[in-house]
Amino acid sequence: MAKLKLRGKDLIDIGYPQNKSISIAMDIMQKHFKKESKPKALMMLKEVLADPGKFKGDGTFGKISEALLEAKKTEARKLNTTRAPFTIFGENEIEAGAKEQLFTALKLPVSRAGALMPDGHSGYGLPIGGVLATENAVIPYGVGVDIGCRMCLSIFDINPLFIEGHKDKYVGLLETHTKFGPDEVHRSPNDHEIFERDAFREIPLLKKLKTKAFQQLGSSGGGNHFVEFGIVEVLGEENEFRVPPVRYVGVLSHSGSRGLGANVAKHYTDLAMKQTPLPKEARHLGWLDLDTHDGQEYWIAMNLAGDYASACHHDIHRRIAKALGERPLAMVENHHNFAWKEIVDGQELIVHRKGATPAQKNVLGIIPGSMTAPGYIVRGKGNPLSLNSASHGAGRQMSRTEAKRSITHSELKKVLKDNGVTLLGAGLDEAPMAYKDIKKVMAHQTELVDVVGTFLPKIVRMDRG
Repeated sequence: MAKLKLRGKDLIDIGYPQNKSISIAMDIMQKHFKKESKPKALMMLKEVLADPGKFKGDGTFGKISEALLEAKKTEARKLNTTRAPFTIFGENEIEAGAKEQLFTALKLPVSRAGALMPDGHSGYGLPIGGVLATENAVIPYGVGVDIGCRMCLSIFDINPLFIEGHKDKYVGLLETHTKFGPDEVHRSPNDHEIFERDAFREIPLLKKLKTKAFQQLGSSGGGNHFVEFGIVEVLGEENEFRVPPVRYVGVLSHSGSRGLGANVAKHYTDLAMKQTPLPKEARHLGWLDLDTHDGQEYWIAMNLAGDYASACHHDIHRRIAKALGERPLAMVENHHNFAWKEIVDGQELIVHRKGATPAQKNVLGIIPGSMTAPGYIVRGKGNPLSLNSASHGAGRQMSRTEAKRSITHSELKKVLKDNGVTLLGAGLDEAPMAYKDIKKVMAHQTELVDVVGTFLPKIVRMDRG
């Protein structure tokens, strides 16, 4: 029997809209009905076109149904005239552009609540420091390009005086056991159970990215990502770490899901922007309905990228602990570019935290400062006005371009020397002066978190740029 031959024009002739439903339909018919006659194939496609809702969730025609229904829904997307409820923390410290981005996001038809943290500044789509709760919808740019970007702190029972007394040793450890940027990887990457996940076999995009993800395991990105040795001070006799309230050596890392997360973000952002076209000011806030195939696929890929980011941090910390010949007394970690299913006002919503730290009641997290300023180990208070969130750092007060233009290398060297910090790598765009005062940021979120410890950087390793 001859192979089924369908053209896009054939589907247009029977009434199919000129969108992705045509290519999806042709792929499915070739996959499942390649030996069927053309008239019968077109008759089946007409039936789906006549009542796409009838085929929603169907194992064969479900994706065609989704595309047809989506075409009807996306003909015109308008923003609401009013904003969903929101709270801004430290409003006077936040640039107008970041607030406007939040206000736009709050007008999305799927938005139900929002917040902006005191480290907020402009980004793509949702501002950095933005928190947005949506109903049954996930916004890839509400999560961010670096999916699962996170903090991880290991606390070691080592006297902090050793960092200064044996500085060359600690510098060497970071130079040898950390890798940064797009080109540096470990010569012998460690294996990890994450590469056995079904998603790497079942989702075509992830299947293509698996090899690169394996090669990049245990490495960090560029930009503001770092691994550093510093001094941890635990506050209070009664603490979650069950250790005396003294000073320890700590290793703090900040990085995300590397090329894996970046490619997932790009692919599904493109899909979201096509499926939910929005006015110009909101175009990066396209969302994926979680009842659709693409929405479910992104959710799986996002969670995989988040777990991969965690695996990268654990690999970094294991390598350093092994080189130190020590086991950590405790470890604290948290995502700050992610989306979670959470209950908000009695309803399950999708809570996006783009550059925001989860701060549910009694949940620990880390809020870093700059390379010369303290970071904070915090315990969440579970404040509903912030959607159980806090800042993810100090936040930028200068763009990268402005920092490179206005800060000199001599100024950076002086600040580092004055604070006793050794810097390996990094450009002027990451100079401490490019960031807000972390102490002011923390003062604006006393109702969101309690401070249970501090981390003071001493040897900082970043991408050499």
